[in-house]
Formats: sequence, structure tokens, C-alpha cells
Amino acid sequence: MELRQLRYFVRVVEMGSISRAALDLNLVQSALSQQITRLEGELSTRLLQRSPQGVTPTEAGVAFFREAQLTLRHAEQAIRAAQQARLSGTVSVGLAPTTAAVLGLPLMQAMRERYPDVRLHMVESLSGHLSAMLNARQLDLAVLFDLPMAGGQSLQAAKRWSVLPLIEEDIFLISARHTLKPGVPTALRMAQLKDKPLILPTGPHGLRSTLDAAFIRAKVKPLVALEVDSLAMLMDAVRSGMGATLQPWASVARHADGLQTLHMAHITDHQLKRSNWLCGLSEDELSPAALAARVVLADCVRHLVSSGAWQGAAVSSRT
Repeated sequence: MELRQLRYFVRVVEMGSISRAALDLNLVQSALSQQITRLEGELSTRLLQRSPQGVTPTEAGVAFFREAQLTLRHAEQAIRAAQQARLSGTVSVGLAPTTAAVLGLPLMQAMRERYPDVRLHMVESLSGHLSAMLNARQLDLAVLFDLPMAGGQSLQAAKRWSVLPLIEEDIFLISARHTLKPGVPTALRMAQLKDKPLILPTGPHGLRSTLDAAFIRAKVKPLVALEVDSLAMLMDAVRSGMGATLQPWASVARHADGLQTLHMAHITDHQLKRSNWLCGLSEDELSPAALAARVVLADCVRHLVSSGAWQGAAVSSRT
């Protein structure tokens, strides 16, 4: 088996067609088809189901496709490592918007300082989207807020992850100051939010599932005035006075004037914390560069918390 056969197979699966893949690879279609047939012969199993509409991977083909992707990535990193004397490669890291606001720049700076030859690919998206990208092996590492706890493919995929607890964040009720009366409290319980119009992310978002569980414990049905799955738009809506939101301190970290225009009341329900988990591909799938980035990320988080730069956060007791 040769690396080029793996490259050919991966491209065919990605394009869903041998003819399109041959064009993309600048090969004659018959030659590409012959290589795939030879690969199936070496493995003694059928990898592709052929039809007039194109090709789709069989069950064995799907399993082989995943491993072929990882093999090709590691081969490329091995080539770069051989060409350079120090650690190199590419690492993809996913952060949610609130996490990226505090951790993004320090992580990029620390990686450049410690491993200048490692190319960092940063992705900012909602926790649920990052989880899906990690399952699809589009990311090496991601900081997630909740982990799959029920049956299904997401849980089966998560069982293959490496998971480390990072920090736990306090939650605050954040409101526009111009909408509040004097003497507004600086601490509240969830039970006191019964009639408060709230602007929240939707259900699949990691924070929303945590908040919904807290409302159930408090025996309160939240008054959700608006659902927004963009941190920037959500905070704009809060600033305009359309409602309040429940978020960690990190949600205002990108705004220097945040505390002048916004009021933050600490939610004191002892079980209400947002847990941050450092998730990645399994230990044997992470490249040396990704393993190094995981250490740097954890170090950055601990430094930000201990220095007070990440307010309302504490290193997880499960660490």
C-alpha cells in the first residue's frame, strides 16, 4: 500500500465521483479506478459502492477513510519535521466566542513564542459546532462547554476523544445600565429571574443546556424574549436594552467599556457553573505538534486565571 493510494481514495470519497476526482488529481479516470481497485484487492474488501450517480463509501470504506485522513496528515507533518530541526506541523484549535475573547490572543502569542514552526489554525464557533467539527476530524483540539451524555453517534465519537477538565466559570446576569433603576443588586438567584426578559443562545449551545438545567432546579420557567446564536449580536441586543442575558464574564472581555455600559449581577446558585473541557482527538491520533499545543493551551488558561485576567473563573477541581 502506498501513500498515493490513500490520497487517491480520500479524494474520491471527498468528491463522491471517480471522474471528478481524476480531473482534480490530473489523472486519467481509468488509471485512478485501477488504483482504487488495487487498493480494495490489497485490503480484500470493497471500499466504494459504485452507482450511475457516483460513488459512496461502504461501512469498511468509512472506517478506512477516517484512518487514511489521519495517516496523510501525519505523513505531511513527518515530512515537515524532517525538513526542519525543530517541532513543526499544523494544529487546528476551536474556541467558542466567549473563550476566544480571553484565550485566543494569549494562545496564539504563546504558540508563536514556544513553537514558531508550528502553524496554528484557529476556529471560532459555537460549542455545538466545534463538537461536530472535532467528530469530523476537522479540528485537533477544542474547548467545549458540555459533553455528549446520551446515546448516539456524538457519544460514540466522544468516547474516542481525549478530555481534560480546564476551568469552571461563574454566570452573571448582564443588563444595560441605562435600563436599570438605582440600587440594583450585584448578586441574584435563578428564582429571582422569573419575570426577567432574557436574550439567550439556542438549545444546542453548550451554555443554554447548562442554564436550562439551572432553571429546572430553581423551578422557574424562563421568559425568553429573544434567541441569538452570535455573541456579538446578542451583546448588541443587551446593550440596546432589549433584554438581559446570562453569560460568564468572558462575554464582555472584548469590550473595554463593558463595565461602564453594562451591569453584571453574580448568579449565586451554587450548582450553576459553566465547565470548560479541553477535548481533542485520542492520544494516539494527536500529532506531536497537537500534543505540544494542548500543553500550551492548558498553561495559558492556568496563567490567565491565576493572574486575574480571566475573571469569574477557577481552575476545575477535577483537574
